[in-house]
Amino acid sequence: MAAEDPPTLEGLEVRTYFVRERNALVARAEFGELYVDYYLHQGQYGYNHAPQHDGLLKEALAALTLHCASRPWNEAWAWTIHFHRPLINLFVTGDNRRGIIVGQIFTENVKDDGRNLFCADLVRERDASRRSTIEFVGNEPFSIVEEFYSQSEQRPARYFRNGPEDFVMVSAQPGCDLAWFHDLDDEQVRRLDDTETLSLLEQRSYRWGCGCSQERMFSILGPMMRTDPEALFGGEVLLRISCPCCGALHTITRESLEAYVAETS
Repeated sequence: MAAEDPPTLEGLEVRTYFVRERNALVARAEFGELYVDYYLHQGQYGYNHAPQHDGLLKEALAALTLHCASRPWNEAWAWTIHFHRPLINLFVTGDNRRGIIVGQIFTENVKDDGRNLFCADLVRERDASRRSTIEFVGNEPFSIVEEFYSQSEQRPARYFRNGPEDFVMVSAQPGCDLAWFHDLDDEQVRRLDDTETLSLLEQRSYRWGCGCSQERMFSILGPMMRTDPEALFGGEVLLRISCPCCGALHTITRESLEAYVAETS
């Protein structure tokens, strides 16, 4: 039985449903709007990723968003996916409290560990952070996250494609009908509204966003400016810094950083 359609939210809308009698959670969204913001961000700062890397990051962004939407409101997650071949790092992060998703690709100065590693960092309000690390095979982010669920989350989750930018995550809950769960395929997931009874749990809205700013860069560079300004600037009058989370370029002048240090000392 199809679930009743609720009002549409602004931004990327993710809806989660409980599948009655199957004890499974469904999170689904169409990611076109998030991807448009991602490309506009690249255009604003004048960079672009190689097509093969770009596809990996987009899939990782979708996987993280659906994961975040199925988790409590007080959580923020950061995933680093290190590929041994090709030697790159994907970094994606999402914050449920602020409703933001962002990511970046690193192809230079990546340490070669000789293996593929997936690192998941979880931060909860008023709680210690937690890190889980697994090794994986393959190069598809959806499959990698499924392996993370299997090894670290102690419950299975699966990802499906309803369309080129329309994705679904199904995660098992206590008492899940695992035979039904493991038998699911893309076509069955497309027909869930017709074949299963879905109860809407939540609607959440996410947007591409980082929160980086010149002030944030000041706080990062300030300690080094206080101890060794010459090493920091190397005789130059300005620095150009790329945000490690989103790739935004920030120009920091020596004069402005000196003023910041003077004001905060």
